[in-house]
Amino acid sequence: MEASIKAEGLSKSYGHVKAVEDLNISICRGEVFGLLGANGAGKSTALECILGAKKQDTGTVSVLGMNPQKDRKRLFERVGVQFQEANYQDKIRVAELCEVTASLYKTPLNYMDMLKQFGLSDKLKSYVSELSGGQRQRLFIVLALIPNPELVFLDELTTGLDARARRGVWKSLSDLKAKGLTIFLTSHFMDEVEALCDKIMILKNGKSIFYGTLQEAIESSPYTKLEDAYLWYTDGEDRVDESL
Repeated sequence: MEASIKAEGLSKSYGHVKAVEDLNISICRGEVFGLLGANGAGKSTALECILGAKKQDTGTVSVLGMNPQKDRKRLFERVGVQFQEANYQDKIRVAELCEVTASLYKTPLNYMDMLKQFGLSDKLKSYVSELSGGQRQRLFIVLALIPNPELVFLDELTTGLDARARRGVWKSLSDLKAKGLTIFLTSHFMDEVEALCDKIMILKNGKSIFYGTLQEAIESSPYTKLEDAYLWYTDGEDRVDESL
């Protein structure tokens, strides 16, 4: 199956600090991939290198068959990106921001349909700065999907959402996955990872300490639940050994 993202030997350092070291990732079209790890584990650096926002020190990256450094313009016509800390000017309305975003792409999705799908159709005339944290988060997801992308990057996509809104987002993304959308996400919520992801990579101190399916992650740990397994991988190995 054709890979949407392929990274081999990806490493990036800041001075003497190795932010990510020798990562190997392969994500097939139509898969949902989760990059997991505690704050400071290297998720943001890995994501920025894959997107071409930062240049890796060593290794290669291919996204939709393109080099994210050299083919940046062509690539971003086919990719959607949502960052947790997105910033927009205060005095722009939801409809205006969606209209501007849609105008940048050749075959955008109907943003009115997307706003309705994500429960924001009554906020068309609202300023973005007036939205609640959860509403802004849903809007940022809509903006990432307006380009009608083949691949979307979602950073902590449901932070700030209540339980009902989170499940609504999961349903919408599952429907898009069924239509062939490839999704690369970061998340701290294991129920979200279980609901969406086909494969995961867990980072610790910039290194991959697990890569595979959710079932493999559980089976390779002493536990039967993903959240317990994740904690064991990231910071509980020594503690577990001491308790045996």
